[in-house]
Amino acid sequence: MDRFVRNFIIVSILYLGLSSILGICMLWDQSLMSLKFVHSHLNLLGWVSMMIYGVGYHVLPRFSGRPLKYPKMGELQFWTANIGLIGMLFFYTVNIYTPAPIYNTMSVACGVIEVFSIALFFYNMLATLLPGEQH
Repeated sequence: MDRFVRNFIIVSILYLGLSSILGICMLWDQSLMSLKFVHSHLNLLGWVSMMIYGVGYHVLPRFSGRPLKYPKMGELQFWTANIGLIGMLFFYTVNIYTPAPIYNTMSVACGVIEVFSIALFFYNMLATLLPGEQH
């Protein structure tokens, strides 16, 4: 298994743990319900998406009988996905407790990084799975 694939799976499990703890904290202290966005994105982009990326990078090329077209792009995607997610959630949270336009701007910028990482996965998977030139 490629290192970045393993890393995607490991961080997805960490995000599941974090989102579970945050969910319990939100139930315990209703004032934390303002963090619903953080909780849901830790689950969806953290746990679910990272697991899909890891399993997808490992399994889909094997199903197609082709090697992953751009392994270095997968590594880049690992970093951009995590930087985008952590940055987006960090600045979103800071903006809740200390509102300032810069925090909102930074949260959106990190969201753009997250979307870029999704585009990397999309491109890498299609480049791997779609038939190329016949030799």
